[in-house]
Amino acid sequence: MPDLRGRIPAHVGVIMDGNGRWAELRGLPRVEGHRRGAERAREIIDLSIELGVECLTLFAFSTENWQRPREEVSMLMKLLELYLKNEFENLAKKDIRFRAIGEIWRLPENIQALVRETENRTAKNKGLLLVSALSYSGRNEIIRAVRKVMNSGSAPGELKEEDFNSYLDTAGFPQPDLIIRTSGERRLSNFMLWQAAYAELYFTDTLWPDFDREELLLAISDFQGRERRFGKISSGTNAS
Repeated sequence: MPDLRGRIPAHVGVIMDGNGRWAELRGLPRVEGHRRGAERAREIIDLSIELGVECLTLFAFSTENWQRPREEVSMLMKLLELYLKNEFENLAKKDIRFRAIGEIWRLPENIQALVRETENRTAKNKGLLLVSALSYSGRNEIIRAVRKVMNSGSAPGELKEEDFNSYLDTAGFPQPDLIIRTSGERRLSNFMLWQAAYAELYFTDTLWPDFDREELLLAISDFQGRERRFGKISSGTNAS
């Protein structure tokens, strides 16, 4: 097991990819992959709490996912409904604060209600901030933020980056330090495009249902081995 006595990322984002392929490789219905993926998410949430991660954002459903077969989308919505209904007591017990980002209004009305209820009932918790990206698109988030700026009456010429952050879905969240993508794909796929400017990216061939505690520890160990310069020169460079 990696030695994790170094810095722990305050905010970890995860693009949970590969549920369907995991199921197909085993001759199982794709929905079984999504069920296993939900179980894996519980394990990763627990380990994030143990490690002291402040914020964990899980990319659960993108705006592009609405284009999947109707039966699969319907089952994904059902799984989300069951998760929100069954996990509330667990969230409360572990002092987790739940937030959802994305076009929540596009979700079925019963799920919208569950999302808001879970947010409200966990709002005073002090532990891990668990963020679920639902019907989410990074580009769409930026467009919606621009519309908010225009409607606010703010002078565009005076707008600063920190001001723009306050119009995003992630207003008040720490910027992501580490973004993990499973399943072998090497791209962000429209996830936190603004926020990811200086995030460390970690890609693994492991499909999400197989991404266990050891895999997360390896990702964080890799993160700890990187030097984060944020545009500055290396601390080991002689600038003279």
